[in-house]
Amino acid sequence: MQETEITMPVKNATYHNNKGDLFTSFDVQDFDVPKGRDEVWRFVPLRSLRGLHDGTFAEAVSPDVAVDVPEGADVTVERVSVDDDRIGRAGGAVDRVGAQAWTAAEKATLVTVKKNAVVNEPITITVTGRGDGVTSFGALTIDVEEGAEAFVNLHFVGSGTHADNHEYLVGDNARLTVVVHEDWNDDAVHLAGEKAVLGRDSYFRHNVACFGGELVRLVPSVRFTEPGGDAEMLGVYFADAGQFFEQRLLVDHAVANCRSNVMYKGALQGEGARTSWVGDVLIRSNAQGTDTYEVNRNLVLTEGARADAVPNLEIETGEIAGAGHAATVGRFDDEQLFYLLSRGITSEQARRLIVRGFFSEVIGRIPVPAIRDALESRIAEELEQTEL
Repeated sequence: MQETEITMPVKNATYHNNKGDLFTSFDVQDFDVPKGRDEVWRFVPLRSLRGLHDGTFAEAVSPDVAVDVPEGADVTVERVSVDDDRIGRAGGAVDRVGAQAWTAAEKATLVTVKKNAVVNEPITITVTGRGDGVTSFGALTIDVEEGAEAFVNLHFVGSGTHADNHEYLVGDNARLTVVVHEDWNDDAVHLAGEKAVLGRDSYFRHNVACFGGELVRLVPSVRFTEPGGDAEMLGVYFADAGQFFEQRLLVDHAVANCRSNVMYKGALQGEGARTSWVGDVLIRSNAQGTDTYEVNRNLVLTEGARADAVPNLEIETGEIAGAGHAATVGRFDDEQLFYLLSRGITSEQARRLIVRGFFSEVIGRIPVPAIRDALESRIAEELEQTEL
């Protein structure tokens, strides 16, 4: 009998074969406690996680979640057990904190946009921190059925320690735009795993705006299941002194003829401001016709701040429409600054204009004017507190 080699995903989110083959689980016991040298945790200050990674967190409680659905929209909102068959369809967690959230959460919020429904106004989901002395764990499923269209504004506010999982199920010919607005108070800790599964000819826009929180770590991923999918992952973040923000994402082109575009932009100011961005794009061997590009740009505005940018592109077939990646970490563009100064604009005003223009390329793609204005205002507030 001929011996056959069997390959299995390796435990604890260790890369195997390719970056899409990660061990996943809903059970925290299936993951070892992370160490500082582990690849997926190497940038994260583990001591600042308040025990989310090793089980020493404060008393577990349910999150404060409010869902506001536009009047007359063909949308249902349910609070269901995490054991409900409609929850977890995008797959389990890829790290211990994500699995801890699945294990500790008792209820999930399920938002279903019915088949062929078109929801023109945003569905707003507000998660409010539960404050000191407790830890909240949650799960959120957004199911956009075949032919439906929706916009979701996911807003995080208040103080506390929170970990959750978000899954976005985008049906055939469906369209979903999500804005994840990390608007926490500066003493909050939030870690989230986010998984999107896209059907045939679907359209998915995922926008991250990260300004608040002491430590925020987001792990979004997109998986194409049928041809014709179109995904855009956009993000802006502005870290002040003592804040740490990490975005660690994966776009898994598992089928042919899909498109993805990734663009994240960040700014940092103040002693100890820290960000890390890791962008993985995988083009599997059967994903012919893929068209993808990812870019991360960072502006370091003051001394004492640090940004890490790690773009990764893994290609298993040469039959693609296009693929590329880029990342930069630097200070102000001297030519832009000279141009503005030569027209009588003060040095401080010029720097503020450059930063706002830097972010506007991403924010301008959000289709709801009120949300665009809110994010522009938040950037202006950050700049008011920055000595450029």
